[in-house]
Formats: sequence, structure tokens, C-alpha cells
Amino acid sequence: MFHGSIVALVTPMFREGGIDNDSLTRLVEFHIDSGTDAIVAVGTTGESGTLSIEEKHHVIRQVVKVVNNRIPVIAGTGESSTRGTVELTKEAMSLGVDGCLIMAPPYVKPTQEGLYCHYKTIAEMCPIPIILYNVPGRTACDILPETVERLAEIPNIVALKEASGSLDRVKRLIENCKGQLTLLSGEDHLAKAVMLAGGEGVISVTANVAPQKMKALCDAARRGDEALANQIDATLAALHEQLFIESNPIPVKWAVHRLGLISEGIRLPLLPLSENKKAGVMAAMEKAGVL
Repeated sequence: MFHGSIVALVTPMFREGGIDNDSLTRLVEFHIDSGTDAIVAVGTTGESGTLSIEEKHHVIRQVVKVVNNRIPVIAGTGESSTRGTVELTKEAMSLGVDGCLIMAPPYVKPTQEGLYCHYKTIAEMCPIPIILYNVPGRTACDILPETVERLAEIPNIVALKEASGSLDRVKRLIENCKGQLTLLSGEDHLAKAVMLAGGEGVISVTANVAPQKMKALCDAARRGDEALANQIDATLAALHEQLFIESNPIPVKWAVHRLGLISEGIRLPLLPLSENKKAGVMAAMEKAGVL
């Protein structure tokens, strides 16, 4: 179910911080028209850390409604507590999502056994496809390969978004979890290499800005066409870098605004992209052929 170019969707906001429903609808249609394979709503790139629970419900509901079963919708439902994650995951299920992306619980720093019990409990209480999300740079918590391999035995834990920065780790997990767990890159700059090694896709920030190129990259890499994948990725390499020149989603929201799809709204403590960084993002967008 979960493969290819999966966009980690930004959440459109007005300058005063409210959610812009019209732009959200337009953004979803833009991705469907561009061939995006699936959408993640209210993930990290969707500013989940600054949205209220009610706002998360609202965005998930709107995305599910607009998509209308045309492509899979995945909701980011990870919280610091197991109880909070179960509650949000159950609500996302009731709203009609196809799966939930659940990051390692941030800030609390559980042991590996605690992580196993956390995900096992969620999977047992929430009968929906679950994507593990390992992003230690944000959570201060690393789901080690041994723990992933144990979790892969749970039937409704179906995929892993791996953003540890280690291609060797991804290759180990692809080998050891073959047939049990789908491996997805959590980092655009490694996406090509992950898919050529046997991964099935990427949950992508870059896809917000260059969805057709990311779709083409994923299609080429998944079928093993390394030459074409290299060619496409070369046009996107600067964008992969520039979209993280400041904390995500600051640069990507500005870039999507520059495409005319959303307003400049972003929520404190994040601020709009610094003036001295805009030229670099613009140049990367031009190289990617989206301007």
C-alpha cells in the first residue's frame, strides 16, 4: 500500500496562524494531479508540534475528504505518551485514513524495551496499518535495528520511515525484514540509494515542491533504472539540501508559497525563511525545473 513518492504535506496557514482550508484543498489536488503516490497529513513537515489536537483532527478530516479514496492518506499520530498516541491514532482511524505514521516518542527517551512495548500496545489497540518513524535527530530517541526487527513480526506494523542518516542500517533492515516490513527513506538525499538497495519509496519534503520529479525518481529507482534515477536526482540534489537550510518546514513552506499554492503563514516558534536564504532556495527550485 505504501510506496513511491509519499509527500509529507505542509499545513497551509494564514499569516495570523489559522489553517487555510481552501489552500489545503488546492494543495491536495495539486499532488493528485502530479502523480504523488500517497499523502502524509500532520507529520513533522505539517507542523504537528504546533497544532492542537482539534486542528490535527480537522486537517486529517479535510485531507481524507478531498482525496476521496484516490490515493492513500497517512496521518501522523505520534505523541510523547503511549496513551496520547493511541487516542490520536483511534481518531485518525475513525476519520478514514489508510495508515498512521508514528514517530518514536520525543523527549521522554524510553529504553528499547519501552519502545517495543509502546508500539506493540498501539498496534494491539489500533487495528490499522502502522508505519514506524525513526528520526533520532528530532526525538532524541533511536529505534535500533534489533527493535525494528522484533516489531516487524507484528502484523499491522507494515513499514518503517528511516531517518537516522545511515544507509548501512537501511540495507541491514531491508535484508532482515524482507517480506515483513516496507522500508521507506525519511531523507530525500538518500531516497534514490535506499530504493536502489531495495526500499520501496520515500516520505518526502522535496515532493511538496517538485512532486512530478520525485514521482519520476521513485519510479525509476524502484524498477532499478539507476542511470535515469541518477539523472533525475542530480536535478533535485540542490533542492534536497536547500529545503533544510533552516529547520523544516521553514524553507519548504516558503518554496510552496513561491509556487503560488499557499500563503506565507507559519506558526511560532517557527519564523518565515530568512531573507538571505531565499536566493539559494530559488536557485535550487530553478535547477529542479519547477520555476
